[in-house]
Amino acid sequence: MRSKTLLSATAVALATVSMAQAQDSSDPILIPTHNWSSQIVMSHVVGQIFESMGNSVEYVSTDSQAVYESIRLGDVTLELEVWEGAFGPAFEAAVAKGGIHDVGDHDAVTREDWWYPLWAKEACPGLPAWEALNDCAALFATPETGDKGRFLGGPVDWLKHDQERVDALSMDFVVVNAGSASALWAEVGAAERDKRPVVIFNWTPNFVEALYPGEFVEFPEYVEGCKDDPAVGPNPDMTYDCGNPANGYLKKAAWDGMADKWPGAYETLKRISFTNPQIAEMAKLVDIDELEPEDAAAEWLENNEAVWTPWVEGDA
Repeated sequence: MRSKTLLSATAVALATVSMAQAQDSSDPILIPTHNWSSQIVMSHVVGQIFESMGNSVEYVSTDSQAVYESIRLGDVTLELEVWEGAFGPAFEAAVAKGGIHDVGDHDAVTREDWWYPLWAKEACPGLPAWEALNDCAALFATPETGDKGRFLGGPVDWLKHDQERVDALSMDFVVVNAGSASALWAEVGAAERDKRPVVIFNWTPNFVEALYPGEFVEFPEYVEGCKDDPAVGPNPDMTYDCGNPANGYLKKAAWDGMADKWPGAYETLKRISFTNPQIAEMAKLVDIDELEPEDAAAEWLENNEAVWTPWVEGDA
């Protein structure tokens, strides 16, 4: 019973934390989970930390775009992975309405964009330039895309606006959306066997970069306004004619009422900050080691006690 052993070991480690508890509410802290592994594991890591402080925690499966409105209304309490490229606009729009705020950045630096394994570059040596990718579009064609290349994007609810980019840059590609993050990794794994060129949506931090060396496609550089002002970017008539931010933020967000209702947990949340390798390790525990998210969280906590106990004790 490996998972129970891990959870028991972690419970012992958590119990060693000494902290004068603030007057946190006995109501559960509602933590949303989405459809990619690092966010789910991180949610359980932080949830187990909160539980070690005497808090009650519940996990709520929530749409990754709608979650910011849910936090703003107090329907869930916080968000642990606000990726700039994917969720920045939804987060910032919710902040402007009121009820949700920025609780600080993780140390991690993010990038989310079109990506290919290095064997694709052998077939299309002009990469990573997007123009070279477009010239090689036929190499990425599949029966469903005819003579155009296929770009395998993330789930539709991630709202990456890939079709808008294809249109704005007149690319000979068809956007096909994967049903889940695991479908993206399955595509790369299948392509590896015969070194078939593929281009997919990928992001960092992510365990995949350790398994399959690759590169992001270099689109026209992201500048403020290129996603909402046609005058910004190389195509004067269309938006989304640029890449995503190459050094994006990864933020935490919280309901405005959290600080008053769960002050101890809120102070810990402010101190929490994960790095790229730590987040990649969380994803690996599920996607490669095949642990359940709660067991992956327990193992991560057990192996990283020196990282997280200062967040709780207040001397980070």
